Amino acid sequence: MSVVRLNFSDMPYLGAFALATDNFLAVPSRFGKIPKKSSEALKVPISKTLISQSTLIGILSAGNSKGVIVPDHIDTDEEILEETLETEVTRVPGKSIALGNQVLVNDEGAIVNPDLPDESIDVIRKTLGVPVKRSTIAGLKNVGASGVATNRGVLLHTDINEGELEIVEEVLKVPADIGTASSGVKYVGTCIVANSYGALIGENTTGPELGRIENTLGFT
Repeated sequence: MSVVRLNFSDMPYLGAFALATDNFLAVPSRFGKIPKKSSEALKVPISKTLISQSTLIGILSAGNSKGVIVPDHIDTDEEILEETLETEVTRVPGKSIALGNQVLVNDEGAIVNPDLPDESIDVIRKTLGVPVKRSTIAGLKNVGASGVATNRGVLLHTDINEGELEIVEEVLKVPADIGTASSGVKYVGTCIVANSYGALIGENTTGPELGRIENTLGFT
């Protein structure tokens, strides 16, 4: 099955704790055993790590098949992360810590918080190898928390307006739709871990939500 319901250490907000690309699934090393079905659904190996001793990997980082970005102000050696994830890892200059909340990205493009400085934008563009555009989603600057993107589709905060949705589709070059997860949470980026092959969602995600996630991300 491409979309699997499960919790990490009894917590359903998987997008806050994990990062998935088409090459790997990064999960906190403190969470102990991760169900095998996680790797099977996403069709990638599991890499266990921490960022600045934090389990909030999905909030602190963002990435695609070309690389991963992390905040400048972390005490984790990016070379260690590169060895663990087997991909390029680059620190993004600036004050932003929660990059996973600030960046919505796939292999075609990236939507970022409008407040990110030009220096940060340049590093994101070079590391992830995609065009970058500043925008909001549902009027919110935390675009990474407000959506989940793969190379097949994008699920977005239900309050997004038409203009914002058009920007997302234009930049990421995949169909987009709205939805919720984890029984009504609009910040789907904090709830879902997904790549081109599958998605992981919290056990409290409802049947109708599951159907919308499967359809939007292209798994039906």
